[in-house]
Amino acid sequence: MTLEVVTGGFATGRYLAEQPLDDDERAKLAELPPGPGSTPRERLNLWYLSDAGQAELLSALVSEQYRIGLPEHAALAVVALLVDRGHGEAALDLVAALRPYLHRLRFTPQLTDRSMPTGTAVHLEPVGRVAATLRAATPPAQLIAMRETLTLWHPLYDDLVALWAETVDGELPHLVTSKGAVSVEGGWPARRFPDGWAARRTEWLSRCAATVDQATASSRHQHPKSNFTRLRRALELAGNDGAGLSGRDVGWVRRTLANTVTRHGAPGSEARAALRAVQAVIAGRPTHAALAHVVAGRLDRFPADGGLPALDPVVGDIADAEAPAIGDGVAVPASVVRTVSRALEAPVEELIERGVIGSGEVLARVLPQVTAQYVSASIDDAVIAGLYARTYTAFRRRRSLLLLNLKHQVRFEELPWVAALSGFRAQGHSTHAARQALHRAVRLALDSFPERILPNPLVREFGALATAADVRLALVEEVAADIFMGTFTTKWRTAAKVASESLQGSLYARYYDLPDPEFWASTPEPNGWARRLQRRWGKETATDFTALCNGRAAEAGRDGHSWSVAANGAVLEQSQILTTHNLAVLTVGLDLESAVRERAPELAERVLTWVLQTHAHLPSQHHAALQAVKNISYAWRQALYLLSYCDHEAQVATMNHLLEATATGTARQLRPVVNGLVHVLAGGRFDTAGIADGGTGRRLLGWSVGQHWLLGRIAAPR
Repeated sequence: MTLEVVTGGFATGRYLAEQPLDDDERAKLAELPPGPGSTPRERLNLWYLSDAGQAELLSALVSEQYRIGLPEHAALAVVALLVDRGHGEAALDLVAALRPYLHRLRFTPQLTDRSMPTGTAVHLEPVGRVAATLRAATPPAQLIAMRETLTLWHPLYDDLVALWAETVDGELPHLVTSKGAVSVEGGWPARRFPDGWAARRTEWLSRCAATVDQATASSRHQHPKSNFTRLRRALELAGNDGAGLSGRDVGWVRRTLANTVTRHGAPGSEARAALRAVQAVIAGRPTHAALAHVVAGRLDRFPADGGLPALDPVVGDIADAEAPAIGDGVAVPASVVRTVSRALEAPVEELIERGVIGSGEVLARVLPQVTAQYVSASIDDAVIAGLYARTYTAFRRRRSLLLLNLKHQVRFEELPWVAALSGFRAQGHSTHAARQALHRAVRLALDSFPERILPNPLVREFGALATAADVRLALVEEVAADIFMGTFTTKWRTAAKVASESLQGSLYARYYDLPDPEFWASTPEPNGWARRLQRRWGKETATDFTALCNGRAAEAGRDGHSWSVAANGAVLEQSQILTTHNLAVLTVGLDLESAVRERAPELAERVLTWVLQTHAHLPSQHHAALQAVKNISYAWRQALYLLSYCDHEAQVATMNHLLEATATGTARQLRPVVNGLVHVLAGGRFDTAGIADGGTGRRLLGWSVGQHWLLGRIAAPR
């Protein structure tokens, strides 16, 4: 069952399918006659096991009018299909497995009033969720404060200035600068009080009190030294005839009037009127939040649980009829368009080009929508295949658990209701389409995000496609350093063997001192007692691969005698180096050598540009800087793999570009890394400490036990 998993991979102990009844379910339950069940959920689940309930589920499956939000939601639909297809015994076994949970968990799909066919187009988020995000948009506090200032406080301030200006005898005070000294010239306030001034004073003070209650976002008017506060306090003290003012008070009023008249113009002047006109235009502009709310209303025309077929009808200019307060022809801001694009249903390539898919992690979120078509392709029954595909997509939305002792995540085919459908798979089905999809997905990831190692969700998706394509790939995951158990299973050894064989003599192999292919051949496969000794927690481990990683990690400062997260990280980094973290396995296993060779020069240049730019903007916070150095070293490794598929001329050109790029400025801190590359290209090798060419070159690794040498060089100029 799907557990609720919080950040960090920790399970709360709660099942996600342990949901309260929704509105549709409550309405359905109200229609039903009294029946068995200790809870409303159990009553509903048991009804869907009745003939009428099974018929309703089958009708929804055939018409594709259903949605699978969690994998558990497919369970009773599978029971209905098993019974309908003549597999009653399998249906009873499945019901027996589900029975302990019927009172707690939802095992039925969400029934919809429209067909929801699956296809190759994907969307990142459903329309309803995007609409909710847009409706939740609020203007920033700073913007609210600015609008209050422009629409409430500035008019009030102008009236306050005009009120004091009426009391000036002679020319209005203003500032004069002479020989660097600033002085006030003009008449003095509080010298005369025209008829009606006292009434206007009382009215203004009432308006000010009301505005204080109305406007809560801006506090500039409360600053004790602001022009507004000084004039307001003086007005309160003055009374109706200025008798409450001291000479000092009058002096402050005169100076304050001089400040504002000099800066913004006299009350009623063209300069002051022009300024306020511009500010009124600014204040009258619709906020992005207001525009987002209009666009959210447009999205209501589309099914909330689906994707958006096109952007243009939703993100066009605002029409006066739909939002009179905003006006006609106002453009939807780019930030709102980006949000709406998350619901756009389009091929993966288009979403990457639009920037909707901006990382391998995001690609992994949408890829199951495509993969589902291929993992269900071996099922000839279209209704069962459709349910299988939807259940797979829901399963891939699950968050991964933090697991120890070489345990693996629950596999899709291990779910009881999924396993019950295995008998419907056709033998000898064509895997050509799945293989093509895998090729496409791998090339998309490499072309779009070449500077990033493949994230675990994407690796798992590649694995699912490989299974559907009947391709055996030794794909390895990134292991968290804080839970590393000190050993590796045999697939890491297999992947390392592929890397050594495919990269023998290459730039990557020379730079990282990969073992020759004979190293793996010289280590015989264990058998008998030796094989038993190599099993840990029920898994077969690769002791030779583990020992090699441990030994190579000494370059990063690991001494082998003490445990630390950094020491674990150094070992894990060596495992990624030896296996190329899936690049070699995918390139060789999918026959992508020609495609990689064609794209390698451009991709390597992009990765190295990213390295230089990321280094130029290293965070000042220590932990963030450490993570940035790791990302730089991983990207450097990706670049070296790509450069290994470039000819010598292209490699030398890249080297010269790097030498030029690291000649000056903060980029010089990377010069030892570039010198190390120059040394290897010239036929040299690093020593066991990762030093080359008399100490001027360094091999770049991301992990270090103790201060990372690159961060030490960076800290010096600061």
